[in-house]
Amino acid sequence: MQTVAQSWLVYRLTGSSLLLGLVGFASQIPILVVAPLGGIVADRNNRRRVIIATQTASMILSLLLALLTLTNTVQVWHIFVLAILLGAVNAFDIPGRQAFLVEMVGRDDLMNAIALNSTSFNVARTIGPVIAGILMAQIGEGWCFLANGVSYIAVIAGLLLMRLPSSSQRRSAASPIAHIIEGFCFVRQTGPFRAVLLLVGLVSLVAMPYTILMPIFADRILHSGARGLGMLMCATGVGAVLGALTLAAKTGVHGLGRWIALSCGGFGLSLILFAFSKNFLLSVMLLVPVGFCMMVQMASSNTLIQAMVPDELRGRLMALYSMMFMGMAPMGALLGGALANRLDAPITVAIGATVAMGSAGLFALRLPKMRMKAGRLIIAQAKGCSDPPEKMTA
Repeated sequence: MQTVAQSWLVYRLTGSSLLLGLVGFASQIPILVVAPLGGIVADRNNRRRVIIATQTASMILSLLLALLTLTNTVQVWHIFVLAILLGAVNAFDIPGRQAFLVEMVGRDDLMNAIALNSTSFNVARTIGPVIAGILMAQIGEGWCFLANGVSYIAVIAGLLLMRLPSSSQRRSAASPIAHIIEGFCFVRQTGPFRAVLLLVGLVSLVAMPYTILMPIFADRILHSGARGLGMLMCATGVGAVLGALTLAAKTGVHGLGRWIALSCGGFGLSLILFAFSKNFLLSVMLLVPVGFCMMVQMASSNTLIQAMVPDELRGRLMALYSMMFMGMAPMGALLGGALANRLDAPITVAIGATVAMGSAGLFALRLPKMRMKAGRLIIAQAKGCSDPPEKMTA
């Protein structure tokens, strides 16, 4: 609800596609910059406590935005400042939450847990935009921000009530910089990690900006207003839920590389068709496979990384994943907003989708060479092995 309402609020205040891109940039660029520190914090500290702290900070920021909006004192610069602060909080929250999954469910159920986590997230993504569209049309964006702020109370209470097996984080005399370098070196020396993260980052850069430009499609192209924006985002959420449930039904990680390649190609193709649709109902239907393929690619990539990574590096590797998935998105939002300002939104989306399809093809060509290395990494982690990366990738 907050994501849709924030985009609509910026668009209502400014009418600028460039500023839509800029606010998306501001909300996620801190992840690209600060996430390595978030990964260190997740690897060195109690992950549940880290998440409680970040969720509390997120609640405060959401309630502050609600207060500014409901009192009609909100200005564009307020939205930018709060978006930057929330992005900084997420830079610590995302690696901590992703690394915390294995502590809750264990390695054997990790893939299903990631998929079900994605399902719950996307059920909210499906319902939230519809409610946001109704609330924005009837009583304004501020109530969406208020609902988001209040919802954190349940999240924090749930975290406090958890009873988990005791776990110890690795203590090291190494400096934070040395720990950051260790994570980057692991990826550089490990081909499967490098390929998966590069594909995630490229898709986030060139194809994901379609979400930032959605208010333009809803208003100028499909002439459907705030309610139409909610329906369009809802359709993406429905597809994402179906994709997450499909992955949750899968047993084992065998074939995930092929799933990543096919879903990335399908994401690009569906997005091209959406970009040139002028019919509202057709656009809604096309966004279902867009959401489906996007979720399958990202959740499969997350699962494959978590299956291959040693536990002592999990926080830092999930920080790198969040940098590629969410940290590259602001660069894409800025680029997408600027291009849409010059070329129009449909052309911008179509260009990004074409690049995504080409990247999927290159990934598929490299897949046979990576499969053996990935298999050795997965077997090593299943046995609790933590060999150095140069041995595991030999």
